[in-house]
Amino acid sequence: MKATKLVPFALAALALSAIGPVSAAPLTVSSYDMLNGNTGSYNYWDESYSGSGSKFVDGAPLSGGKGDLTDGIIAAANWFITEAPAGPGPYVGWTINPVIHFHFAGPVTINQITFSLDDANGAGGVSTPQSVVIGGTSHAIADPIGSAPFQFVVSNLNLNVSDLDIQFIRNNQWVFVSEVSFDGQAGDAPLPEPGILALLGLGMTGLALARRR
Repeated sequence: MKATKLVPFALAALALSAIGPVSAAPLTVSSYDMLNGNTGSYNYWDESYSGSGSKFVDGAPLSGGKGDLTDGIIAAANWFITEAPAGPGPYVGWTINPVIHFHFAGPVTINQITFSLDDANGAGGVSTPQSVVIGGTSHAIADPIGSAPFQFVVSNLNLNVSDLDIQFIRNNQWVFVSEVSFDGQAGDAPLPEPGILALLGLGMTGLALARRR
């Protein structure tokens, strides 16, 4: 075998050894702690919260449970539509810059976080948040076109944590959040860097070309 034919095999082997047995998947939050939502035209509390605290009281400390923010229900309409009917609504709304302390059952590597937010273009004082602070790092949120609810995704995080603080910074009187979801893997092994993935692609391409010869 010629030396030039060994190159693609070496590249593929190097990339595979660097990646290891890694896969990204939805992560389960074991609990989150925060101050309850506030009241305006309706009650924007975390009414399905399962932990301790007064979930029907404005700004009450909630701890040891989970509820609206991780129940898998994403609001499909603005707050003034989904929160109007009697009973629990999909949003939690605050007139502060809320900090949510998320807890996981053990160490995890978080690669991506998806935030489901309301953007009522100022109706009732509800607008796109200015930013979200993830573990002390601020991420600016661009105001999308239109006034529909939207998702803001932060990727390539590679955060090795068991607990994570997230804060929403308001751009108006209110901030409304219906869901926060995490993707990554259990354990603290880092996910593949883009350069490693590119190296793997190069190696596989070389393998294909070598086979054609």
